[in-house]
Amino acid sequence: MKLAAYPAFTATAFQSRLAYRNQVWSGVFGELVFMFARIAIWTSVFSTVASSSVDGVTLPQMITYALLAGPVLYWDYSRLLRDVGTAVKSGDIAVYLLKPLLYPAYMLANHTGNFLFDLLTVTIPVAIIIGFTVGLVPPASLFHGLAFLPFWLLSFAMLFLLTTILGLAAFWLMTTDSLDWFFNSIMTLLAGGIVPLWFFPGWLAAIAGNLPFAWVSYYPAAIYIGQLDPTQALTAFLIGLVWFAILLAALLWLWAKARHRLIVQGG
Repeated sequence: MKLAAYPAFTATAFQSRLAYRNQVWSGVFGELVFMFARIAIWTSVFSTVASSSVDGVTLPQMITYALLAGPVLYWDYSRLLRDVGTAVKSGDIAVYLLKPLLYPAYMLANHTGNFLFDLLTVTIPVAIIIGFTVGLVPPASLFHGLAFLPFWLLSFAMLFLLTTILGLAAFWLMTTDSLDWFFNSIMTLLAGGIVPLWFFPGWLAAIAGNLPFAWVSYYPAAIYIGQLDPTQALTAFLIGLVWFAILLAALLWLWAKARHRLIVQGG
């Protein structure tokens, strides 16, 4: 299949979400409740320490970090995991062997459409409401603002690769229910989406900061608010690219193994 066909899957996924417009309101409301709960927690933390900053980060910066590391970067990967698990469990995955396409690439195109829909209908409205009611800070500098964009793309790619690799495990486990809980627990602890890594104990921050999960939420948000200087940002991006290459190779290898297993069982 030509590469030009994959954007059609993105457009179709986006358009299919338009049929469930009532979910948009529930999504916006849910994200607002989530965000205001996090804002209340960090406001309480800063009032407890009676200081304008904690570890060099002000409350407005922390609120901005919470928005970026949460709704902006942390898209609904559970939908992707469920889709892969359902396709494997139902046997529909076999249909993709008859089509001239690469299944992981199809999933990427499909969930890019879902991501764009959520970004436009939920994430951006929530960011606007938070900006007007509580306040958000701009990027620490022009460099940090521009650097955030490639880190955002890398964040999307890393979360997609991690989720799809986990989803393909359903070929052997025949379910993704427990995997969803397991992966969510790891992401909550190590991605820095809830608590930034600079609040971790030194040894744990050193470990988490070198695992691929940190590139999903922590590094993009930390760079935006200026927690990393240009040299540190460049180093982090290069290491992230290495992790991207490793995860991509692992995904392609795992798909080849899963495809072989499916063909053998089907034959």
